Amino acid sequence: MTAPTSDGLIAGDLPVLTRKDFVSNQEVRWCPGCGDYSILAQMQKMLPELRIPRENIVFISGIGCSSRFPYYVETYGFHSIHGRALTIASGLKTARPELSVFVITGDGDGLSIGGNHLLHAMRRNVDLNVVLFNNRIYGLTKGQFSPTSEFGKVTKSSPYGTTERPLNPIRVALAAGATFVARSIDRDTKHLEETLYRAAQHKGISFVEVYQNCNIFNDGAFSAFYDKDVRQDKMVYLEHGKPLRFGKENQHGIRLNGFQPEVVEDAASDDGLLVHDAKQQNISLANILVGMDYPEFPVPIGVFRDIDGPVYDQLVQEQVDTARAKGPGDLGAALHSGETWIVD
Repeated sequence: MTAPTSDGLIAGDLPVLTRKDFVSNQEVRWCPGCGDYSILAQMQKMLPELRIPRENIVFISGIGCSSRFPYYVETYGFHSIHGRALTIASGLKTARPELSVFVITGDGDGLSIGGNHLLHAMRRNVDLNVVLFNNRIYGLTKGQFSPTSEFGKVTKSSPYGTTERPLNPIRVALAAGATFVARSIDRDTKHLEETLYRAAQHKGISFVEVYQNCNIFNDGAFSAFYDKDVRQDKMVYLEHGKPLRFGKENQHGIRLNGFQPEVVEDAASDDGLLVHDAKQQNISLANILVGMDYPEFPVPIGVFRDIDGPVYDQLVQEQVDTARAKGPGDLGAALHSGETWIVD
């Protein structure tokens, strides 16, 4: 590694980090076979590629199975309270902008009690990396329906089936104005690692939803389209600037009929196929892609949106610098100056 620079990057005089450097001495305590193991492994493999010193990386979590994550990564970490990880992360990043801050959350922690904080972190475009583990169930509390559980799903807390329509995390992120929005799966480790890396490189808020199998309380929730033997026919990988194609031979495509997507079977050419554009400011196209779901369509995986925008913590720091440039203030004079304060 190198001596850390002001933006947290590494120069060339420190030892190069490897995955082992990001593996803590804590016993990983998830159920055997849980998809969380894969996400942890890909994160630990990706972190050395960022070339950031470990002391400049922080993982913050809320409550849930996913929220054990900070214990297992050899960096700074904060296991906070239910739904509040984004508040702590936003404050930390604003006060210490040189840090690289990751937020680990789940579909319950992040979209239920923490939904309000998630929305505001996104609209502010705080420079955070949010990874949401979506298993469509409350796992830690043993199998209640979550905000992403399918309509009508029978669980311990919905014995006759849920009567609530599920939230789509990607659609929420787009509507809130997140500048980087992506989806990956726990079983495609190469794609997951690449997606996490791209998210970490983004300036501004990045949001990555990971389809994660809970093999105890919601086993097989995504198997119909993301298992290895069906994945090529049931998912479409989004690549900026390329037409949407899928299938074992990449033989099928997606086109638009007005605002409605259509599957084109055995598409001989790319003519008329929808070309993915992750750089659009307008979210209309991304919303159309979000609406594609199994079994009517292949499920889209990849980066939906990747744009630039004003970054909250940078703007705050600029205001602080401007105020400091005016010299030290006089608190006593301010308190005794009357009932009205004038800010120049």
